[in-house]
Amino acid sequence: METLNGSVERITYYNSENGYSVLRLRPEHGRPVGADRQGLVTITGNLPELQPGEYVVLQGQWSNHPKHGPQFQVEVCQQTMPATVAGIRRYLGSGLIKGIGARLAERIVAQFGAQTLDMIEAYPERLLEVPDIGQKRARLIAAAWQEQQQVKQIMLFLHSHGVSTNLAIKIYKQYGDQSLSVVQNDPYRLSQDIFGVGFKTADRLAQALGLPADHPGRIEAGIEYALREMSNDGHVYAPQGQLVERAAELLELETNKILPALDRLASQERIQRELVPGEQDISEKNQFGISESQQDYRLPAIYLMPFYHGELGAAERLRALAKQWPTRMSDLPSAFLFLDTNLSPEQKEAVQRALRSPVSILTGGPGTGKTTAVRALIDALEMGHKTCALASPTGRAAKRLAQATGRPASTIHRLLGYSPGEGFKHHAGNPLPVDFLVVDEASMLDLLLANHLLKALEPGTHLLLVGDVDQLPSVGAGDVLRDIIASGVAPVTRLSVIFRQAAGSEIITNAHRINQGQFPLIIKESRDFFLFPAETPEEVGNWIQDLVCERIPNKFGLRWEDEIQVLSPMYRGAAGVTTLNERLQTALNPAGVLKPEKKLYGQTLRPGDKVMQTQNNYDKDVYNGDIGFIRAIDMVDQTLSIDYEGRLVGYDWSEADQLILAYAISVHKSQGSEFPAVILPLVTQHYLMLQRNLVYTAITRAKSICVLVGSRKAIHIAVQNNKVAQRFSALDWRLSQP
Repeated sequence: METLNGSVERITYYNSENGYSVLRLRPEHGRPVGADRQGLVTITGNLPELQPGEYVVLQGQWSNHPKHGPQFQVEVCQQTMPATVAGIRRYLGSGLIKGIGARLAERIVAQFGAQTLDMIEAYPERLLEVPDIGQKRARLIAAAWQEQQQVKQIMLFLHSHGVSTNLAIKIYKQYGDQSLSVVQNDPYRLSQDIFGVGFKTADRLAQALGLPADHPGRIEAGIEYALREMSNDGHVYAPQGQLVERAAELLELETNKILPALDRLASQERIQRELVPGEQDISEKNQFGISESQQDYRLPAIYLMPFYHGELGAAERLRALAKQWPTRMSDLPSAFLFLDTNLSPEQKEAVQRALRSPVSILTGGPGTGKTTAVRALIDALEMGHKTCALASPTGRAAKRLAQATGRPASTIHRLLGYSPGEGFKHHAGNPLPVDFLVVDEASMLDLLLANHLLKALEPGTHLLLVGDVDQLPSVGAGDVLRDIIASGVAPVTRLSVIFRQAAGSEIITNAHRINQGQFPLIIKESRDFFLFPAETPEEVGNWIQDLVCERIPNKFGLRWEDEIQVLSPMYRGAAGVTTLNERLQTALNPAGVLKPEKKLYGQTLRPGDKVMQTQNNYDKDVYNGDIGFIRAIDMVDQTLSIDYEGRLVGYDWSEADQLILAYAISVHKSQGSEFPAVILPLVTQHYLMLQRNLVYTAITRAKSICVLVGSRKAIHIAVQNNKVAQRFSALDWRLSQP
């Protein structure tokens, strides 16, 4: 094999799954035979995730591609440091070292010459000798240099097992100097502690280290992972039979290897076994040791501990709250129950129930007056000198609630005073100082958040849950609103009358038609509800680009940035979230010579891009589903600045996996939001996700304009499919217990 060394000029292609790369290399010495006019060489092969500016020593062979010409095919790649002054200047100026840009690199190399890298490594305090470097910048550079060297040591170990550079950085940030020790001694911790590391990655590392396939630690980790995956799908517990099969398939082991591991996990209090109502084959029940008296109505369920305690706690607190008497509303004069207002009989009943019952529920579709009833309730509370708090699960929903009621509203996390490392300020020992709590968009309330909320309510406080039970359930585990309704623990008012001003909206009319299993009315002269026919995902993509970029802005004067939102049922495919985002980004925010851009975690980010946060980040006070815009990318300090409705939030590049492009988002991610214009692609290729409640949820996100793009057949499939995916939850059963 031949040897070639030099600096990476640019990355043409990188496959994160197998590391296959095509890049351009600037050789450090001479001009090889295969170099082009610029002196660059095309490199191909399975390589670590390299960055422009990095120095490498490559071993491999030359080949001649019939289309692309001479290429150097790599067999062995070693990341190294440049040896020449010019190479050091190019390396430092590439943006690889946080805090050093091209101009500062010039000054540093001018000061220290060929000894520059040794100086930064051994005597970083001497950076102060460089003109215009202050102590803060010198400390930043020294810290970034040390971190990069640590990460490279980790990468030497991880690369052979398929772990990317970005994940290696996250591992280092999580464990610091203990990174290699954790990876080598307890690799399964990675899948629990680090966002973006799945069980398969950790398992690949563990088996490469010689851990046998039937090692008890591997089986236990696989079971816990399978449980977490089921909770990500919305399940609070897993039926034991399903869990055993799922874990056996994941681990590629016989099911008889799984049951003893369940015993060990239970004895270590890492899981909880419980018998819950359900139907199951009797022979299978006997296999799990269930007595004859239990066979008619119980099946074995397995909980992760937080969900077990959350379900138990939520049920206990909600039952106690609902039974409390007298309450903080007991001293209200009876006149408050019969306010002379313009409310409909249904709305009056909702207000009366909320004032009479410690826990009550108000549900109904769009245009049925839920907000009007809530405003009347708040008026009554204020007249009676009662304190009231308004909250929603998400920031966007809280903002809408505040605008609709004219009163302050907050997220549940902010209401409870959550702070990282300390948890919730309000809990059983320090309850919320309110007489009445209204929670809007309650269909989005997941089990764990509901439990924390209930902990903070003192007995006697009234709770009203407001939401549309026909929408999609929460993103998190549980189906709290439906479970409470099913249990009968609290009175429910379902508003059904569409008010006259709402009845004129075809969006609202069609939302109710879809909810009743009827095909939406498509009227040629419609003002707010449209169908653009398309049979293939490619046609759908063409229409959506035209609608977002031209038709809707030109006809209705709406801005793509914050007034037009594409919602897709799926992530994959030509009409899925990922492809639509790439397409709309190219059309609306294309690359430019003077516009910086950075490829992070498989997506290219530029200033001006619309992005969404995909996980709760309490340190940044940014939450799953929040939408913002990239205002700046600092290539020197390796940071992004995101604007969330006027509040700038900084991200290191290693944190960018929390962000996704949001020109198009999934319907699930749109819950609690409202947009002036919504575009919804529906094609038969989305078959698995074509469900009535999904289309209903998407349409009810539209405030002024709703555009369906796709086929009538796909719409028909969705409207007729009312099989709501059942979530494994026993909250309703626990609530109904005496």
